[in-house]
Amino acid sequence: MAHPIEHAKSSARLFGGRAEDYQAIHDWFDDSKSYVADFRHRALRHHAEGIFLAQRIFGQSITNSENREVPVRYIGEQHVREDLGRIPSFQDWIAELPIRPWMYGQKLVAYRKL
Repeated sequence: MAHPIEHAKSSARLFGGRAEDYQAIHDWFDDSKSYVADFRHRALRHHAEGIFLAQRIFGQSITNSENREVPVRYIGEQHVREDLGRIPSFQDWIAELPIRPWMYGQKLVAYRKL
């Protein structure tokens, strides 16, 4: 899915209520587009740890407009699965990140030269 509004509509179909009930959570998952304007933005929140972070931010559950309690984790899992087809770990994302010398920090770079 390309936009948080579409994720929110999907949540309403899955869990009941209105799309507006879920919009803030889906906006949060895709907020990283504000500083990485392509699909790589997903590396910041589209993984298992990101789902549990959403739960810490938004609470264990929300109550939708039909007065139904919906676990935030289920909403996050829905969002990530719709975008990626599965729920990766953070390790899955960083395993694809090449290691560069600056990542070691100044002291480690200096020691490596000895």
